[in-house]
Amino acid sequence: MSGVREIWKAVGDFGPFQKCLVLLTLFPCLSVAFHQFCQLFMVPHVPHHCDTSWIRAIGPNLTEEEQLNLTLPRDVDGVYEQCYMYSPVDWDLGSIVAYGLNATEKCSSGWVYPSAQQPSLLTEFDLVCDRKYLNDISQSIYMLGLFLGSMIFGPLSDRIGRRPVILISIFLQGLFGVGIAFVPHFYVYMLFSRGNAVSASGETICMNDSEPSIFFSATEWVGVSSRPKAVLISHCFFAIGQMILAGLSYGIRNWRLLEIAGSAPVFALFFYIWVLPESARWLVTKGRIEEAKKVLQKAASINKRTIPPGLLEQLKPETQSKSGSTLDLFRKKHLRKVTLIMLCTWFVNSLVYYGLSLNVTNFGLDIYLTQLAFGAVEIPARVSCIFMLQWFGRKKSQALLLLLSGLVCLIITGIPEDQPVATTILAIIGKFTASASFSTSYVYSAELFPTVIRQTGVGLCSMSARVAGIMAPLIRLLGQYHRAIPMAIFGSAPMVGGLLCFLLPETRGTDLVDDTGDGCPPAEVGTQRCPCCLFGRDMWSVVANSCFPLLFYLPVSPSVACLQSTACCLWCCCRKCDAFHLREKKKEIRNQDEDNTVSSFFLSHLQECETVNLVKLRHLQEH
Repeated sequence: MSGVREIWKAVGDFGPFQKCLVLLTLFPCLSVAFHQFCQLFMVPHVPHHCDTSWIRAIGPNLTEEEQLNLTLPRDVDGVYEQCYMYSPVDWDLGSIVAYGLNATEKCSSGWVYPSAQQPSLLTEFDLVCDRKYLNDISQSIYMLGLFLGSMIFGPLSDRIGRRPVILISIFLQGLFGVGIAFVPHFYVYMLFSRGNAVSASGETICMNDSEPSIFFSATEWVGVSSRPKAVLISHCFFAIGQMILAGLSYGIRNWRLLEIAGSAPVFALFFYIWVLPESARWLVTKGRIEEAKKVLQKAASINKRTIPPGLLEQLKPETQSKSGSTLDLFRKKHLRKVTLIMLCTWFVNSLVYYGLSLNVTNFGLDIYLTQLAFGAVEIPARVSCIFMLQWFGRKKSQALLLLLSGLVCLIITGIPEDQPVATTILAIIGKFTASASFSTSYVYSAELFPTVIRQTGVGLCSMSARVAGIMAPLIRLLGQYHRAIPMAIFGSAPMVGGLLCFLLPETRGTDLVDDTGDGCPPAEVGTQRCPCCLFGRDMWSVVANSCFPLLFYLPVSPSVACLQSTACCLWCCCRKCDAFHLREKKKEIRNQDEDNTVSSFFLSHLQECETVNLVKLRHLQEH
């Protein structure tokens, strides 16, 4: 697009217009979070037993306890079996009482639940015993719907525009969501749930599992420097949506009313018809220049900016260069390694994230408090990710977060069932690291893949994460053989992925790669020159400046002298590294000398910093 950078500078990178647009993206985040996890609260653990009312025909005056004692076998703990009963016989009541029943069979006439229990998916559709697996299969079908929906709405949004796809998705999600509350059979429930997931993909494509496609429209308006901030806000609102779900499900125990309460508000978003603009970038790529000009002028007026008329006249579509294909990711050796490792990283990340999130009912504590904590912990996880990426770099952050996620899950497998507090605390820590790792993956992947195939690479990784989301509920079914098997899988997979991440290059402080050249992405500036960069230069610099000088106030001794000597060398190394980075920064500013005033100011400031570093080095050498 010709002159697009100048036009966006004139419109403003993150003015009131963009802020309002980002605000509009936050409401669908709440709905997506609700529908992804609401089924956890619709299938609670409820005591049940086989319906043995057949004995009432020959013993109408039996009490409930007498009926159960005559018709239900007991397990090794002396508790009535939940999935088996004694086979019905044609005897009279006296013979049954005298001789008892021995032959058992599976429940053939349904199940009986506590009369005070609110209607749930479990009680209405008998999701117990041999039908218990339908709950996890339904979760997998929902994830499959997200996968299929992204394949449908992705190309559709490029064909007919962002705005129509968003509006269609909102309508369908509300329609299927409310329709679920009136389904007569569980298989119809799964069908509607899949339709809800497909429509939700119209709000979740193009970015990630927790960001709406409307946000894709917003990011095409927001400047590059402000996009991470906008992404972080949407991530946090997805977490807030999980917290709202915990409170909503606590107050509304009837699953049909809960579904209506979580789905009906989506229809309120129809005011987007009047306020949601089409993406100006998409309009330009489709040759609809006049419409793009009107939208840009409206955005500039809201931001209280003006676009020079001559600049708008420069707006015209360019012949777009051919984007790379999926095969390009596997043709070059270095790209093939990056692609395979990132596919594995996204897969195991999604696996452990959904493995923990969908297992919230099995940790032993109150499900509502656990879900509230699971949602709340994602907010600091997303925020802390920003600092970890700056301090430790992309590679170490990604690897360590995955390793910690896996380690926590493996520790959970060894916790006894009678320790729910310890299990839940570990699960919350695992959710923290998995959420932070997910945010890291998006940043790291975008920096690893070259520009010409970046969208293809990240899209392929996102598909890998969707597949893991489909598999996570199915892996939980292995718990019927041993309760530790699912958590062992959720723990070992990210451990492998975390170790593989150490084979990737570091991208902190590097320029984005534009083409699929033969060379690998450049290493971080200064990494090969300074050992302290291995620990994160910014963090190491703080430690060196604050802690090392204190060593020289310790009492004199051979061991302290050795420690002081080592600290002195490391401190000098850090100072030299700072000087090197200052010189690199000065070169960067000179190469981008678009504003002489600003450049002169920064160059003079860097010159002062460089002088201070030299003074510190000389002072240290003298002493």
